Amino acid sequence: MSIYKKIVAVGGKYIEISTIFKYGFNLSPMYRRSTARIIAISKDLLHIRIKLPISYKNKNYENSIFGGSMFSAVDPIPMVQLINLIGDDYVVWDKAAEIRFKKPARENLYANFNYTLAEVEEIKKQIKANSELEIVKHTALTNKENTVTFCEVNKTIYIADKAYFKEKKERLNR
Repeated sequence: MSIYKKIVAVGGKYIEISTIFKYGFNLSPMYRRSTARIIAISKDLLHIRIKLPISYKNKNYENSIFGGSMFSAVDPIPMVQLINLIGDDYVVWDKAAEIRFKKPARENLYANFNYTLAEVEEIKKQIKANSELEIVKHTALTNKENTVTFCEVNKTIYIADKAYFKEKKERLNR
């Protein structure tokens, strides 16, 4: 069990999971280095909003936000968000990512990460029927008003029934 899962397991008894999620990410060394911060999260974890402020820590040679900072700001959230939404009976992995830069970012950027209850239930239904599934989550890094897109990221996420995944892994290791 990772240190992050242990924190959620223990802290969840005393503090809301959304609060642990927000401050856990914002204080985590791996996420802090992106320079982004979670600024809003719904109690049910279905909606997360981040801010990637432009600063000397993430400016590139052209005085715009470094593409690696943009990607690392959005990279972990859809997968970790889904893990917390669907529960421990599933294996969830990032499988692939695609990033498209639209224009240089010379201002603070924002991104929203959303799942719906219907989407989560459909994932569970598909896993029950097929044992494994891949989904693609789209995220846009935009200005505060969400009117200008600077970067788009598509994350392919693999989800499987935990028992099926263990069996599949054992078959492959023979």
